[in-house]
Amino acid sequence: MNLLKVGIVQQSCTTDKQDNINKSIAGIRQCAKEGAELVVLQELHTGIYFCQAEEVTMFNWAETIPGPSYHQFAAIAKELNIVLVTSLFEKRAPGLYHNTAVVFEKDGTEAGKYRKMHIPDDPAYYEKFYFTPGDLGFQPIQTSVGKLGVLVCWDQWYPEAARLMALAGAEVLIYPTAIGYESTDSETEKARQRDAWQISQRAHAVANGLPVIAVNRVGFEKDWTNVTNGIEFWGTSFVTGPQGEILWQGTQKEAINQVITIDKQRTEDVRRIWPFFRDRRIDGYGNLTKRYID
Repeated sequence: MNLLKVGIVQQSCTTDKQDNINKSIAGIRQCAKEGAELVVLQELHTGIYFCQAEEVTMFNWAETIPGPSYHQFAAIAKELNIVLVTSLFEKRAPGLYHNTAVVFEKDGTEAGKYRKMHIPDDPAYYEKFYFTPGDLGFQPIQTSVGKLGVLVCWDQWYPEAARLMALAGAEVLIYPTAIGYESTDSETEKARQRDAWQISQRAHAVANGLPVIAVNRVGFEKDWTNVTNGIEFWGTSFVTGPQGEILWQGTQKEAINQVITIDKQRTEDVRRIWPFFRDRRIDGYGNLTKRYID
């Protein structure tokens, strides 16, 4: 199966968890109706982006895996006969929480999961307060539509993560995402940030000869503590081919469900003319495991 139809669900979220889930399911249904075999949801799509502030009550958004949301998405994957990439706030044990992508197979079973490895701690993105770093490593998830290199948001800035997924046989890189603008930034700075975000992921596609799927949330979410002016999530979900070429890009403002066809055969074709894997000097990369080379 070289041609793969991928569904993208870019949505806004509120404090009503079931309403958010219903939005996701409606988007999944539309994508499946248009022939999608794989559907990808954005980061933490069942709720608001609660990491804007550090508040212990926000841990109440978390669920066990399996749990109520998990079962709803497993059921829709089975009903529609699709592979589904979700992003859930996992309660693993009391005081131990993860930002976890769960992938469901076409029969509704769990194909695998990935726990976010890189955890940011920046103004309005206080994720270290909530998430324990992942402990499953960078392992692609085998599904009926191929080996999926699933990573999450902040992971998308790290070439090491993309490379390790590619070296382990990933056929596509997938990034559920929640990123947006700080309201006091100038329009020029906002454009620079969004361009850098996209450029970095397009570079992962080029360096590894793989398609990239990035699904970001959209809409304004208020900071309920009023410390900041909230976040305007910039949408712009996109799909690239293995040379970093944009196959599709969403809008910055609107929720959207879109189906795009990617050709996995092009990885073989591109790697034959750009043999980066052949020319890697693995004998000289030992220092990559150091924090800094003094």
